[in-house]
Amino acid sequence: MLLDAAREAAAEAVGCRADELVFTSSGTRAVHAGVAGALAGRRRVGRHLIVSAVEHSSVLHSAEVHEADGGSVTQVPVDRGGAVDPAAYGDALRGDTALACLQSANHEVGTEQPVAAVAELCREAGVPLLVDAAQSLGWGPVEGDWSMLAASAHKWGGPSGVGLLVVRKGVRFSAQGPVDERESGRAAGFENIPAIVAAAASLRAVRAEAAGEAARLRELTERIRARVPGLVPDVEVVGDPVRRLPGVVTFSCLYVDGEALLHELDREGFSVSSGSSCTSSTLTPSHVLRAMGVLSEGNVRVSLPLGAAEEDVERFLEVLPRAVAAVRDKLGAPVPGAVVREADVLVVDSLGKRCPIPVIELAKVIGGVPVGGLVRVLSDDEAARLDIPAWCEMRGQEYVGEEPAEKGTAYLVRRTA
Repeated sequence: MLLDAAREAAAEAVGCRADELVFTSSGTRAVHAGVAGALAGRRRVGRHLIVSAVEHSSVLHSAEVHEADGGSVTQVPVDRGGAVDPAAYGDALRGDTALACLQSANHEVGTEQPVAAVAELCREAGVPLLVDAAQSLGWGPVEGDWSMLAASAHKWGGPSGVGLLVVRKGVRFSAQGPVDERESGRAAGFENIPAIVAAAASLRAVRAEAAGEAARLRELTERIRARVPGLVPDVEVVGDPVRRLPGVVTFSCLYVDGEALLHELDREGFSVSSGSSCTSSTLTPSHVLRAMGVLSEGNVRVSLPLGAAEEDVERFLEVLPRAVAAVRDKLGAPVPGAVVREADVLVVDSLGKRCPIPVIELAKVIGGVPVGGLVRVLSDDEAARLDIPAWCEMRGQEYVGEEPAEKGTAYLVRRTA
């Protein structure tokens, strides 16, 4: 009875029938089961899968498995704000397309996607659309005639270890792997009843306050978006400025290591995240920021929780400039507005150095190069492939391209002013 009641409450919040919704052990598990089941159910149609370039890693990992098994995958690009063009999904649809996937909103930059428009194109083509709604479901139902939906309870403040998968009636679906009689055979294993009940109750609770809280958090995030560029030199606020989640704001700072900045802010009592290009675990750029073509170094993602206080936001804005300045000073970054030393340096050897050091060294020498002259930056850090072009975009310099080098890669920059 508790399970049925929780299912009905969750289905009401999603906007689907109760018998279309099953509970899984996580949002990631819901995505994996949804992608695999839809592809298997429509295998006679074909083995073509469409995803966006900024999907959650669970979707992209499912796509990798599908491709390794002989399927084909089309990755739809995004604009600099992180949004897809619905027409690009329309162009990607083929006669052998079995499934398309699109997130409702991005977890790193907060950009909301045009799900309804993409869903309409998919419906006309007879292709099911799976929506990863993990980031947005707590704020409201996903618009559009989508076919499948996945979400995770911890994203709306519920317990970890509970996800949900919705498969609309009429969608061809074949559950993969060993199955049992639980959850319509789509989620094997015993249901965690207490966690599921808590997940449904928390979803109902946050939805009851969503409209008012969304308006309040939007005002606070807009305050951060508007004031950070004036408080911190050489910063880029990323993500769509209008179509975005209420409580997420992301920006990237030139000449700053993201992890070092997080430590500085943590000492001041602020817990934020980073999609930084140089993380201690992977040393690779965020795939989201890479797809957007924006600066990845010194990335900060501020997620305002429900009930976030205005005074905390004001104190964050007070602390941030000092924290950024401290990190830049430690890294020897150029001082904004200072005269760069005169030197006829055309080659910057940054081999063995992690970002943002290659960009810092480029910034230090560019002023000593004649207008029209080239700077050749040598780097073996994968993040430089994204950060050097992003720096050129921000500073008005021309990124010429890259070329092989004896060690690492050479990145060519032409001084334009």
